[in-house]
Amino acid sequence: MRILLVEDDSILGSSLKKALEKHAYGVDWMRDGQSALEAAEHSDFTAVILDINLPVLSGIEVLKGMRRAGNTVPILLLTALDAIRRKVEGLDEGADDYMVKPFDLDELLARLRALIRRRDGRTESLLRCGDVEVDPSAMVARKANMQLHITAKEFHLLKVLMERSGRYVTKNDIEYALYDAYSTVESNAIEVTIYNLRKKLGTDFIKSIRGVGYMIER
Repeated sequence: MRILLVEDDSILGSSLKKALEKHAYGVDWMRDGQSALEAAEHSDFTAVILDINLPVLSGIEVLKGMRRAGNTVPILLLTALDAIRRKVEGLDEGADDYMVKPFDLDELLARLRALIRRRDGRTESLLRCGDVEVDPSAMVARKANMQLHITAKEFHLLKVLMERSGRYVTKNDIEYALYDAYSTVESNAIEVTIYNLRKKLGTDFIKSIRGVGYMIER
């Protein structure tokens, strides 16, 4: 899943980007409102984390522009402690949630997961297919109630496929979900990770069609 992060503070933005990537999100980080609006027009994001106080265009202007364009992506606003009026305005303009700075990182991740679940029509955070279960909040995967010993890369890829169970996911879509635009991805990185997951989950758990992609059945 790909997140649009819009934050002009370099320290906070860098920390958020690293935390999101650790939890299997691909992140596009924009530092001004105009760049964010253009990114939203040309890319399909799972959710947006949007600071209100931005250069060039404010977060509220970005929010209005996205909603006017018919973009229904979940948006989590970041606001200053004293910006009550702006919070109310943001919610009225179509924001889905907000957090006040300074905030707890674990709470932000939980709120983000809740927004994505709501978008996908899910009521619980656990992802289940057959006897395999993925817990995104704890970053744990289990098979037949036994915790799997998998790498972070394997967990992230498994999570992407579990979230889209029942349909094929292309290699490009996997790379888009897991890496930012500036990452260098080895040509066989996805194939190697799939191979390693199959050894731990069973050869038939992840299905593939050459030239189409990979799928986990519901």
